[in-house]
Amino acid sequence: MTSSQPTITRRAFLGAAVVVPLAGCTERDTPPVSSSASASPSSAPVSPATASANDQHHRLVSLERKFDARLGVYALATGTGATIAHRADERFPFCSTFKGLAAAAVLHRHPLSELNSVVRYTRDDLMESSVITRQHVARGMTIRQLCDAAVRYSDGTAGNLLLRDLGGPSELTAYTRGLGDTVTRMDRTEPAVATATPGDPRDTTTPRALSTNYHHIVLGEALPPDKRAFLRDLLERNATSVGAQRIRAGVPRGWIVADKTGTGGYGTVNDIAVVWPPAAAPLVIGIMSSKTEKDAEHDQALVAEAAAYVVATLT
Repeated sequence: MTSSQPTITRRAFLGAAVVVPLAGCTERDTPPVSSSASASPSSAPVSPATASANDQHHRLVSLERKFDARLGVYALATGTGATIAHRADERFPFCSTFKGLAAAAVLHRHPLSELNSVVRYTRDDLMESSVITRQHVARGMTIRQLCDAAVRYSDGTAGNLLLRDLGGPSELTAYTRGLGDTVTRMDRTEPAVATATPGDPRDTTTPRALSTNYHHIVLGEALPPDKRAFLRDLLERNATSVGAQRIRAGVPRGWIVADKTGTGGYGTVNDIAVVWPPAAAPLVIGIMSSKTEKDAEHDQALVAEAAAYVVATLT
């Protein structure tokens, strides 16, 4: 499925100071090139002014200053092995991006024939982000429908019910360990997972770890082909209100994007995607960001401009 994002050429991006700003809103959820602004993972916000002067990706440093945010980027061109890494090993709250992993873990656990099993829940399970599950309290929803609601609409109750099916947040952590990820930790459920308090290691990961997990579940062998195709389809049809304003807004028109957004307190704005150019191997792009003020603005353009830089650099 193709996206309807605006066209951004490499020449236009590299020659411009900024991409057209995008309206902010909350979620209704070659040789390798690399750099790092920090040598060790950290869960605490780092001032953009402290970014390494030797950082190769000056554009990403300038975006941190422009948006007064801490920005983490990890991207991989799967065809060439080229990478971009900026604060790629620092911890960020993952917020709703966990829902793609939760769906993958549930798919790993169940045969496709069991996806039509009905899960019951009550109004006590609902929250503000329960945009889909709110409509089906009386009759419940199938596991298939819960995966759709959690991944495409970032429905909080659907995400929690997927975690419940797994046996709780710790079981999602265990699933990521099975993917080879020793970093990501899932501690709580919605809505606490979106508090994104600076310095709190709970419900955090790094851009490198999270992007690599999505690489495994969308392009790798973590899921058999039929389950992988089901999950990819959900990610391609992302229907969150901010989906079109983040990575999708930073790639050229006609490219296929399969992504999961995440939004939280302290201006946290995330997007993890696998992106297919028309005539090249896919890119894996992970962009995470946070700010120091609890009620800071969610800047969708920060992610869009970072994505445009990744595309211009790796293609």
